Amino acid sequence: MDFSTKSADKKNSLQTIKTDCLAIGIDNNGKPACNETLPDGLAQAIQALYATGDITGKPGTVLLTNAPEGLAAKRLLLVGLGDEKRSSKDARKAIDTLTGALKPINAKNVLVALPKGLVNGNTDETVYTLVTSFYSQTYQPGAFKKKKAPAYKIQKVVLYIPSADTAIVKKALAQAKAINEGRNYAKDLGNLPANICTPSYLAKEALSLAKQYGFTVEVLEKKQIESLKMGSFLSVAKGSDEPPRLIILKHTKGKAKEAPAVLVGKGITFDSGGISLKPGAGMDEMKYDMCGAASVLGTFKAIGEMGLKSNVIGIIPTCENMPSGKANKPGDIVTSMSGQTIEILNTDAEGRLILCDALTYAERFKPDAVVDIATLTGACIIALGHIKSGLFTRDDEAHEALAAALTQAAKSTNDPLWRLPVDDAYQSQLDSNFADMANVGGRPAGSITAACFLERFTKQYTWAHLDVAGTAWTSGKNKGATGRPVPLLCQWLIDRKG
Repeated sequence: MDFSTKSADKKNSLQTIKTDCLAIGIDNNGKPACNETLPDGLAQAIQALYATGDITGKPGTVLLTNAPEGLAAKRLLLVGLGDEKRSSKDARKAIDTLTGALKPINAKNVLVALPKGLVNGNTDETVYTLVTSFYSQTYQPGAFKKKKAPAYKIQKVVLYIPSADTAIVKKALAQAKAINEGRNYAKDLGNLPANICTPSYLAKEALSLAKQYGFTVEVLEKKQIESLKMGSFLSVAKGSDEPPRLIILKHTKGKAKEAPAVLVGKGITFDSGGISLKPGAGMDEMKYDMCGAASVLGTFKAIGEMGLKSNVIGIIPTCENMPSGKANKPGDIVTSMSGQTIEILNTDAEGRLILCDALTYAERFKPDAVVDIATLTGACIIALGHIKSGLFTRDDEAHEALAAALTQAAKSTNDPLWRLPVDDAYQSQLDSNFADMANVGGRPAGSITAACFLERFTKQYTWAHLDVAGTAWTSGKNKGATGRPVPLLCQWLIDRKG
């Protein structure tokens, strides 16, 4: 889909621009809300349609009609925006209504004239929300289906804006498109079946991204991982016939001495639970246990698209968690790359076992900050449902600043987070009689003790953990990967550059 702008000036009047459909927002009182004073004829036509009661102006209401006489557009789409002091929720609802209303009509292009600061009074967020809504309408997950869903016919979206805002809107468009390309890529990877999306497949995708965008990439195989003494990571992989991979991507567009941001993504391409076997119902969804890895790859695609002037490292430990005669057994003890020993009480708590070695590996990059992303715990779903991802970090000044930055990025992209504690009081639940720690701390505060486990491997840098178990995919009729938290990660990286 192509996005562009058209400046509001004497040459480009809404009345004279040719388009298949002109979309205009109206407030509760029927007053048009756009970036110029409308010509009398168009304003009167809109008021007449409002007077009929066919469009109320409330958020979520919409009216599609043939264009009034004197309008160069073929159709007129009126979208209710609500009160002038509308909430962000109402603004997003209005935008989703707009893009949804265009889906069934036979139109190839649309001219959108909405207030520039519709979402949070912020032009960037308005542009991002609009672009994201169009991407959501056009995304199709059924790559292996012969019969495809009806395609979204709109191919070109033109934003009607004041000429003074051209530069800021064009920049916002470029970023929004890049983020959504990255998000869709993460969705595509997440939706692949585990017999295709193996650790080797993720490695090939990383190599392809590196070639396309000029990243540096390393793909470490089993012997190289063994040489790093990643005993915890390798213990998870040994139950499967699929060989593990450690993927390292480097985007070095920042200054030579700039400390990088590091993203670490959990890449369990299928999680049977191992010897601690999961119930059969819904086990197909365990192909989504690599969505942390997918979010790192999706974020790299986005920053490659936008040419972000920053240094970013991506680390992806990836393997399967399968039951076999070689698999981890409850009670086994393994030694991590850090030298700390771990008693494995539950083989289905495997994500932390591969992440801990990747987090130790991250030390060599002397990072400014490290964020790991993982579909880590069912307990996080119990705590936060499928609305917000869990955010965990320490509570000193540097970590408070990181938490605030991630939370702001989440707000800007409507990719919400909720912070939970990482307190020393929870650490005792990980005590083991036989090793430095156990890999689980029992049922109470399961997502917190999982974060506490990871925290033990991050003492050398500023770190945050995102548990996306409840937000990386949806179940039921509309089952599919969501591409979260690619948006908030991208925005965080953008914001870091000021």
